[in-house]
Amino acid sequence: MPELKLNAKQLRVSKPGSQDLDKVRRLPIAIVLDNIQDTFNIGSFFRLADAVAAEKLYLCGESVTPPNIKIHRASIGTWRWVPWEHHLSTSGLVDQLKKKGYFLVAAELTSKSIFYHKVKPKTPIALVVGNETAGVSKEVLKKVDRVVKIPMLGVNKSLNVLASASAILYHWVNLIEPHG
Repeated sequence: MPELKLNAKQLRVSKPGSQDLDKVRRLPIAIVLDNIQDTFNIGSFFRLADAVAAEKLYLCGESVTPPNIKIHRASIGTWRWVPWEHHLSTSGLVDQLKKKGYFLVAAELTSKSIFYHKVKPKTPIALVVGNETAGVSKEVLKKVDRVVKIPMLGVNKSLNVLASASAILYHWVNLIEPHG
């Protein structure tokens, strides 16, 4: 199957049909946004989901969903290319994913968090990231298989939710499908 690559200008105006979407290879990775509020972050998560070939992006709770001009701009149109769903309840979605056999990992600072690079991804795998202020809900944290954190060497104790997810997902992608 030939590789489909579009630049930012092409993506912004693209309107993929089902045949186009069938040309995109996906990895057994899902990304779950637990009440992410910032439309720039949401749009950027579409870009990240596309970049790591995630099979689906789940927007949960009060997250804004496409079509939305701010999401379109931040995603440079990748929201049309990435399979996505909206769920009112992150907890309910986590239950569904667990029943489908997903290994569920939340990125959050807790007393039980381990460094992300110590988790060997079992596929299919889902990364749950939380609200920019409140993080992943306590209810969801009780249901996931692992909670991970990123080493922080400076005075700040956390990264932006998108930056954290990027580091974790690219680590997983390299373990699932190494690139030379």
